[in-house]
Amino acid sequence: MSDIPVLISDLAIILFSAGLITILFKWLKQPVVLGYIVAGIIAGPYTFGGPMITDAENIHIWADIGVIFLLFALGLDFSFKKLMNIGGTAMISALTIVGAMMMLGYITGLSLGWGHMNSLFLGGMLSMSSTTIIFKAFDDMGLRNQRFAGVVFGILVVEDLFAVVLMVLLSTLAVSKHFEGMEMVDSILKLIAFLVFWSITGIFLIPTFLKKTKQWLNGETLLVVSLGLCLGMVLLAVKAGFSSALGAFVMGSILAETIEAENIEHLIKPVKDLFGAIFFVSVGMMIDPTMLVEYWFPILLITVVVMAGQITFAASGILLSGQSLRIAIQSGFSLAQIGEFAFIIASLGMTLHVTDKFLYPIVVTVSVITTFFTPYMIRLAEPTYQFVTKHLPTPWIHFLDRYSTGTNTIRHKSTWHQLLKALCRIVITYTILSVFTIALFLQYLTPQIRKELPGIQGSLVSAVAILLLISPFLRAIMMKKNHSEEFQQLWSDSKYNRGPLVSLIVLRVALCIGIVMFVISSLVNVAAGLLLVIATAVILFFIYSKRLKKYSIQLERRFLRNFTARQQEQERKSPIKQRFVKHLLDRDLHLADFEVSQSSPSVGKTLKELNFRQTCGVSVVTIIRGEERINIPGGEERLYPFDHIIVAATDKEINVFREFVENRVEKRKHELEQQRPPEVSLEQFTIEANTPLVGRTIQKSGIRDKAACLVIGIERNGTSIMNPTPDTTFEAGDVVWIVGEKDKLLHLAAGETI
Repeated sequence: MSDIPVLISDLAIILFSAGLITILFKWLKQPVVLGYIVAGIIAGPYTFGGPMITDAENIHIWADIGVIFLLFALGLDFSFKKLMNIGGTAMISALTIVGAMMMLGYITGLSLGWGHMNSLFLGGMLSMSSTTIIFKAFDDMGLRNQRFAGVVFGILVVEDLFAVVLMVLLSTLAVSKHFEGMEMVDSILKLIAFLVFWSITGIFLIPTFLKKTKQWLNGETLLVVSLGLCLGMVLLAVKAGFSSALGAFVMGSILAETIEAENIEHLIKPVKDLFGAIFFVSVGMMIDPTMLVEYWFPILLITVVVMAGQITFAASGILLSGQSLRIAIQSGFSLAQIGEFAFIIASLGMTLHVTDKFLYPIVVTVSVITTFFTPYMIRLAEPTYQFVTKHLPTPWIHFLDRYSTGTNTIRHKSTWHQLLKALCRIVITYTILSVFTIALFLQYLTPQIRKELPGIQGSLVSAVAILLLISPFLRAIMMKKNHSEEFQQLWSDSKYNRGPLVSLIVLRVALCIGIVMFVISSLVNVAAGLLLVIATAVILFFIYSKRLKKYSIQLERRFLRNFTARQQEQERKSPIKQRFVKHLLDRDLHLADFEVSQSSPSVGKTLKELNFRQTCGVSVVTIIRGEERINIPGGEERLYPFDHIIVAATDKEINVFREFVENRVEKRKHELEQQRPPEVSLEQFTIEANTPLVGRTIQKSGIRDKAACLVIGIERNGTSIMNPTPDTTFEAGDVVWIVGEKDKLLHLAAGETI
């Protein structure tokens, strides 16, 4: 028999050690990520006198695949639609945290004498909190329904996007080896263009593709298609000069806008968990325990910097965005750790050979320490808030209350502001689409066309094809919002508005003429005057073409349908309608969703009998039962398994209600365990001549009524009687097949009287 390949034996060691260690960490109620890292330390080259893994290079390749799937799963949970809906609190807070922690990490690295590149990467590693750890901690502590948890989740969404962008920028800096202002601006613009182009193109094409092929997409094919799309975008990102992680994240965020997003997320989870485990084990393999002893002071210093910095800057950013002091402190203490993105950025620095080897294990150790303290920091938030409010000057507290109240009021936005904001979004988006389409066509398709049609013919065909492709985009740039309510209102309000409004139209038309001139001049040599005339004629055709207008509207409607399909489906099924949340007057009052479990003692009881308002202080405002929604249910409404009940209350009351429900469910489960009868089994026994069953019918024997057993077959004289009738008489030597509880079957087999 041939030897097992090294890759398989190494994988066996990794998964076996990771499995055992993570079971131990589960028992200790610690995050499994820490277990993977410890497993990597054990299997690494610095423990037990040598590595247990013989081919680390293959493991690193698998770990790179793990990063791809981690970012793909992160993109599935991200979605640009979610980013647009999270509001100013998350954006302002995340900007404050990331910017301040980047600077603090950079200064800390320089103070330790680590040089500019090490310090820059250190700042990137320290700027992101751990999404995985925070989600797990909130679940374990029952805090998912708390008001501050929603703020934290919003911040994490924005930080995920910043982390992906940061990886691209750090890669650019690492390759160039110096800080070039224009080069950095160029990289940022390319990144934005890549994100916008492929996000819009993907949202336009992929949901439509999945919808058309839905009847052939079972779990297996959907998984294969999703992974194929992910790796395809990875290839495009690498071709464009970006990281594979960026491509995976972009495709995840595109698929997150589809109705199949939840199914894809469910299907991809085992794949992500497998390769993610290998990645985190490979992280642990690079840690040298002796190095940790040598660098104990930087580890201690950076740990303090992370915890103090995250708490301070997160609380400051959240306060700045208009949230209350309690929310700010609770959120700040929840974000006081670094996690998986720190590992990915550290791996990036090692791969690009721009960071020293000591930085990697130091950051991983800091992550382990801060992760361990996360639950304790979350619990410490409330006592800290009480301490701060007790010792903070009264005028300061009044000022913070007025500030948070004032920023939450509805601000009046001028019509000009709304119009200009919409026009900027339209012009930038469609210009990027046009430029990317032109660049891709000129690079990949034009050479093929010129090969088939040499000379001026190929150039003309290419120019016409490009102009036709970008015509819907150019028409949108010129014509969108010209007949909108804001435009008409400004035109009617004052004659002084008309000049600027006309100027806006002229500027957009001039931009489109410039794009057309660029396309034509790139393919055909034409005099400047003639080029301007041709471009103007093309633009006029685009403006007055009714067919193009109709096609452009159809494209936009299709894009909007794809972009909002998942949101509309979620709103239809969602137990909590967000528009209701915005009407709650008390800033601490909010809605929370609870599912009625099968073993809940509340099942079958009316709301009047349960009386949650008196016992827990919460009000049941909605019951979701399948597709049915019961708003403001009456007292006679009963609860059934899998009902979703929406309650309105404060954080404190919701926490009391959660504990009340969980305690009752656990008590009911314990009672059911005590009352649960033993399982039934299928047995056979032979009726002896001296037993009381001989000569009795099945009905008179009492086997079913008294022993709760069921005769399903009798073998007699080489024949079988299946499902015998109740008047069948037992005879000596019969082999009886019977179903029932084990102990009762034993009594019957022994011939005991029933």
